[in-house]
Amino acid sequence: MSGAHAADAAGSRPAELPIYTVAELDAVAPFDVPSFTKEDAYELGTIAAALIRERGLNLAVDVVLIDDPDAAAAASVGAAGSSPTDGLDLVFRAKLGSTGPGNDPWLAGKAAAARMFAVPSLLVRLRHEEAGTPFEQVDDRGIDHSFVRAHGGSIPIFVAGALAGTITTSGEPDVVDHQTASDAVSAYLAARTS
Repeated sequence: MSGAHAADAAGSRPAELPIYTVAELDAVAPFDVPSFTKEDAYELGTIAAALIRERGLNLAVDVVLIDDPDAAAAASVGAAGSSPTDGLDLVFRAKLGSTGPGNDPWLAGKAAAARMFAVPSLLVRLRHEEAGTPFEQVDDRGIDHSFVRAHGGSIPIFVAGALAGTITTSGEPDVVDHQTASDAVSAYLAARTS
C-alpha cells in the first residue's frame, strides 16, 4: 500500500486515501488458515469493529461463512432462482457510525465478488481497470452486475486452500474499506499465532 491512514480533524475520514496497485495486492498472501470456526469469525469481526471504532470510521462489517459451497457459488453470480444469501451463514455483523440498511447490498455484493473471483474485491476492480474495462462494463452473462460489486472491502477467507467465507466492510471509500478489512485480518492472524 502506498498511502497511510491518517484521520482528519473530524476523525471520521482518512486525510489521505490509501493507494493500491494490482502488483501490491497480488503479492499479498491469501488469508488461508488450517481451520476457521464460527468463534474465529466472531473474533475477526470484533477485531474489525474495534478498528472501526478506534479510527472513527463509518463502516459496517460482516463475517460470513460458506455452509453450502454449491448454493453459495450460484448465489454469487445471481443465478436464477437463487437468493444472495443461499449457502451462506452470517456469523458477525456490526454497523458503526452512520451506516445502516443501505450498506447491506454493498456488503453482499462485495462479498459476492470476492467469492466469485477468490481474491479481494478491490483486486477484482483494479485488475479490470488495468485491463481497460471497468468491472461494471464487462459483458458476461455469468455476472449479475445489479448484485456483484467489484469495489474494495471484501477479503476471502480460505481454510486449507478451500474458500470458506469472507470478511467485508462498507461505508467509506472502497480503499479505506479494504484497508480496514486487511488490517483486521492482520491483527486476527497476529493474535492467533501469539
